[in-house]
Amino acid sequence: MAEAPARSITRRDAARLLGAAVAVAVAPKPVAAAAPSGARAEIAPPRARRTDVDALLRRMTLEEKVSLLHGASDPRSKGEAGYLPGVPRLGIPELRLADGPAGVRATAAATALPAPVALAATFDARLAERYGAVMGREGRALGMDVLLAPMCNIVRVPQAGRNFETFGEDPLLAAALVAGEVRGIQGQGLIATVKHLAANNFEHDRRSVDARVDERTLREIYLPAFEAAVRAGAGAVMAAYNHVNGVYAAENRHLLTGVLREEWRFTGWVMSDWHATHSAAPAITAGLDMEMPFGAHFAGLAAAVTSGRPAESVVDTAVRRVLAQLDRFGLLGGGRPRPSRDAAAGARTAREVALAGAVLLRNERDLLPLRRADLADLAVIGPTAASPLAGGGGSARVLPVEAESPLGALRRQAGRGARVRWATGVDLEGVAVPASALSLRRTRKDGMPRAAEADHTGGPRAATDQPGGPRAATDHLGKPQVAAQVDHTGANALPAGSSWTWTGTLTAPETGDYDLGIQGAGGVPSFDGSISLTLDGVRIGSAGALMGGNSSLVATSGGLTNAGATVRLKAGRAVPITIAATGAAGTPLQVRLAWVTPGRRQEALREAVALAEGARTVLVFAFNEGTEGADRTSLALPNGQDPVIEAVAAANPRTAVVLNTGDPVLMPWLERVRSILQMWYPGQEGGDATAALLLGRACPAGKLPVTFPRRAADAPTAPAERYPGKGGTALYGEGVFVGYRHYDAHDVEPLFPFGHGLSYTRFRYDDLAVSHAGGGLSVSFTVANTGRREGVEVAQVYLAAPAAPPVPMPPRALAGFARVRLAPGERRRVTVAVDGRALAYWSDGRWVTAGGRRTVHVGSSSRDLRLHQEVTVR
Repeated sequence: MAEAPARSITRRDAARLLGAAVAVAVAPKPVAAAAPSGARAEIAPPRARRTDVDALLRRMTLEEKVSLLHGASDPRSKGEAGYLPGVPRLGIPELRLADGPAGVRATAAATALPAPVALAATFDARLAERYGAVMGREGRALGMDVLLAPMCNIVRVPQAGRNFETFGEDPLLAAALVAGEVRGIQGQGLIATVKHLAANNFEHDRRSVDARVDERTLREIYLPAFEAAVRAGAGAVMAAYNHVNGVYAAENRHLLTGVLREEWRFTGWVMSDWHATHSAAPAITAGLDMEMPFGAHFAGLAAAVTSGRPAESVVDTAVRRVLAQLDRFGLLGGGRPRPSRDAAAGARTAREVALAGAVLLRNERDLLPLRRADLADLAVIGPTAASPLAGGGGSARVLPVEAESPLGALRRQAGRGARVRWATGVDLEGVAVPASALSLRRTRKDGMPRAAEADHTGGPRAATDQPGGPRAATDHLGKPQVAAQVDHTGANALPAGSSWTWTGTLTAPETGDYDLGIQGAGGVPSFDGSISLTLDGVRIGSAGALMGGNSSLVATSGGLTNAGATVRLKAGRAVPITIAATGAAGTPLQVRLAWVTPGRRQEALREAVALAEGARTVLVFAFNEGTEGADRTSLALPNGQDPVIEAVAAANPRTAVVLNTGDPVLMPWLERVRSILQMWYPGQEGGDATAALLLGRACPAGKLPVTFPRRAADAPTAPAERYPGKGGTALYGEGVFVGYRHYDAHDVEPLFPFGHGLSYTRFRYDDLAVSHAGGGLSVSFTVANTGRREGVEVAQVYLAAPAAPPVPMPPRALAGFARVRLAPGERRRVTVAVDGRALAYWSDGRWVTAGGRRTVHVGSSSRDLRLHQEVTVR
């Protein structure tokens, strides 16, 4: 069986360079969470206004005004997502807008924070503020002015691609966390952009799908987090791609003007998602202020104003909104000094969130934490044990300069005397496709001088297409030459900036399913990927793509990006194949055509089972890959991981599973494993945090911010008309019964309920008292740590519907929570304030209190409710 060394990844995501160049610390005293719109007053702005914005606006030409309303190409890109050139003659600075929400995406190094879903699992608004502060400081330090974060779309579809970027399925939880994060980002002087308004809850046809959702559901489920961000002072809002009730979100007057500005009194600006603008005059009139990333529509506003539609006053209103925020953040008239990046502080916060957000889902017979006897003979299985899966894909992808693997951290923390062995179980890497299976000709398409390939003797280097093997030299640009293999890695990498194509056939030695992939590094930045693999006329692999590719989030052992597909090949049949690769300047181009054969797949499984049989205890690391641009095709673990877990657990009953997933997964093997630790996508410090939790140096305290269904058919969006929709329309027919509200209303038993999370210690609840206070409720109770070690409990307050509800209401809904740290034997009185909004429902354009006898429940999850008391609501 293979042994993986304790290794670190040192690589940068080439797509991040694209920029605009192409079209558990806890508060010592528990605090209550805010209700969705609990605080009605906006926080104070970061600075007092000092510029006469109207006077500045009068000095601007119409063309200068319009230039502030759409993106442009950055002549000095810092790897940002968007750019505005500003108006230098008037002291209006250029603006750079960086992707979030798990760190600042830029050319320079930044902290890779845990995915926001891990932050959501902390149920800690104060920690959310520190999380935001890391991005705020680093964004400013890296030359950015606006952060495209946080994302607060509610988790509606359990397999949606961007679930990992969100704060879960409950609007009150999301509202509390987004408000904290906005305060943290903007407290450092970086403008936060809350996204994506509204009903952008899945990736399938996201650019065009029409989300049909009733007003009550919008107000109670999908808008509270946006409202909380506005109340917290967010400087910008991003409009979504999709239609909402028949109108594109980016030109939806009801949302952008009626709700956002007239009701919530939002004073910032609204930008479109990238390429989500569909008109000029209709969009800006509806309330869209800025088109991104370029000006396909808004660049024509000057000419449109000249012709009379829209009026220049409409343009002035949009420009005034932008200038007011720039003034508020001190960016006009010379700006403010930028801080230096504090990498150590970022790393500390990343580790704190990874620890606090880890959720112990199962722990039969207290298998975790591991004891010394376990470490004397521990088997670790799974590719993400050796290659850390720090974050999800798409615009949220922030690759750290360095990230220790969980396997490396386990070996380091276990110390001398520990025996920790590893097997991949699921081979994601494979081997280079041998020359015996290939018939290829290679063509060099660039004009790089051949001197770049001279050897140490000064003469032409012998041409090789694999380490140690011959290939025909390519002395003439554009002339095809015979190639044996495609394996240009390490010292055999191709020259920086070069461009190549391999064409020919692939012939499998045996019939079966092959994992065929293209692996690479050093490709030129590209939305679609600059290192690609096409089989039988179909592109099946595109490595390094920012969007539209299919690169795995798990790197190879050599740090290469890996992209491909499982294909059925027939023995002896030659299949046409094409590989294309274009390198970036300054970085050697690495390209490998690899496969995992049917035989190798079975061999990897046998190695894992053999290792498990001989060990005292087994840790299996399992994963999924959430990414922008594509939803998961299934709730099952990908890459054949379920059979591996089944086989390993059958071989050794002392098996624990560590999950690196961004959202719910099915677990057909649940009853055959002792423990399950959900680590999410834990960021750059995830390896160290994982090891600390497994070894008992830290105690799990996270709670699920999403429900894990037992079956895919149990999800509220299982009917096709709800997801992915029919005929371009997705009916939000479940209404307010999203997430746990659905499971409770229909008496469906989930795999793991919302709010669930175990600890290495035990907690007891007592002495519930409920009283009216400030238009809401004051809920007090005692929590005691009855175990033998310090721990943190997230106490949750749920409010039941009246016996005869005036409208359909869930049996209970989260109304507040408190995160409490307790020493062994310690008891603490906890008070949670329930905002009056939690007692109300939306009806006929206003919030109406649902009066009558209602029960207050307090407990450890939505299904583990320990205390109950009725209260009369009037």
